[in-house]
Formats: sequence, structure tokens, C-alpha cells
Amino acid sequence: MSLRRLLSRYLFMLLICSRLACAQETTVTGSVALVNDGKKMKTRDASNVVVWLTPLEGAGPAVPTPQSPPHPRLMQHNKRFEPHVLVVPVGSLVEFPNRDPFFHNVFSLFDGKRFDLGLYEAGSTRDVRFDKPGISYIFCNIHAEMSAVVIAISTPYYGISDRKGQIVIPHVAPGRYSSHVWYEAALPETLSSFTREVTISEDNSTLGVLRLPASKPKEAHKNMYGHDYAPPAPGSPGYQRP
Repeated sequence: MSLRRLLSRYLFMLLICSRLACAQETTVTGSVALVNDGKKMKTRDASNVVVWLTPLEGAGPAVPTPQSPPHPRLMQHNKRFEPHVLVVPVGSLVEFPNRDPFFHNVFSLFDGKRFDLGLYEAGSTRDVRFDKPGISYIFCNIHAEMSAVVIAISTPYYGISDRKGQIVIPHVAPGRYSSHVWYEAALPETLSSFTREVTISEDNSTLGVLRLPASKPKEAHKNMYGHDYAPPAPGSPGYQRP
């Protein structure tokens, strides 16, 4: 058999295998219902609940999902981090551009990634590599009202709920997974109770309704030195244009 014919046959088999793999992928859906004392909270924004699926033995190969940004970014704008919740694959280099007309400082001293980017001016960017799985709570050492969360996970299968609590996880290969849930207003023990094993297939592609108690009180955080935030002083670099 000629080399050209062998190559053509190989490419044809590769195309068939690729199409079969794609045909096996499914879109996993679910929804979140925030509850208080067992009753659904009708007016509560149910966005930013993160659900991810970690493959167990027998799960299909992991493939990148469209919602994973090629260059993840947590922007500082209008004294806010945008977006408030960012999910990235472990090993991602996350950019922190300053789009405000004054100085910012970005730091995290918590379970995920510990870092301090120092004080940097408008129009500049610094970055951090999130090299291990975990939840990183992000703050600005100048502006107490600024906060965000970066979740680094070792699986491409995840979804973030919208305001109505709808979750979509695309391109999931069939198999067994460990399902995990995170929500900023839920207690750690509550989130642990939602970890469970699920089997995903073409006939079983829904996680159902996750009735999630939102009971964690919002606490004022300290600055990077463990102290309360001081009121802004006139002429301080955090409030003036650089």
C-alpha cells in the first residue's frame, strides 16, 4: 500500500474517531435554589454558584471547555473586580489590569494562592500564576469594598450559575465524576455536604435542583496586615491620579 493511501486511511480513521468522541459528549445541566429555613428565596440573585465535575475512574478523557478563557483576567474598574468570581484551570496565569484612574493593590492571604502584588498605577497590569487547586479570596489593600474570588480547579468540566440559578457544563464525556459546589454565602460544612458521586451519560445528564442554604454572614475583612481599613487620607496615592 502506498504511503499516500496509508496517510489517507489514517486521516479518515482519525476523523471517524474524533466524530465518535464528540458524539459521546453531553451537556450537563442543573439549577440552584437558594433557601432559607427550607424555603426558597424568591428575590435572591442565584448567580456565581460554581459546580465542577472531577473525573473518577471510568470517566472519559478531559477536553477544554469553551468557557475557559485563554487569557483569564480579573480587572479593577470602578473600585470593583470584574468579574467577581473567576474559575481557571490549575496552572493559569491570571492578569490583574488596573483600569481605574488611581492606584490599587491586590493581595490574597487565604487557602488558595497567597500573594501581594504591591501598589501599582492606572493602566498597568500585574499577574499571578495559580499553580495549585483552591479557593483564593482577593482584596485590595487600599479599598475595603473591593473583593473577588478565583477558583483554580484541575478539571475542565465546570459551570457558573446565572441570576436565575441555571447551570450549564458543556462537552462532558460519559463516566463517573465527583461533583463539587461552591458558593460565597454558604458555610464550608454546607458545601462539603453537596460533594457526591454522579454518573454522566447521554440518558443521565442533569444534576437536578441544588437546594443551597445561603446562611453565611458577610464579614468585614481585614487588610493585608490583619488590621481594620483606615479611612482614606487626603492626597493618599490610592485616591489620587498617579
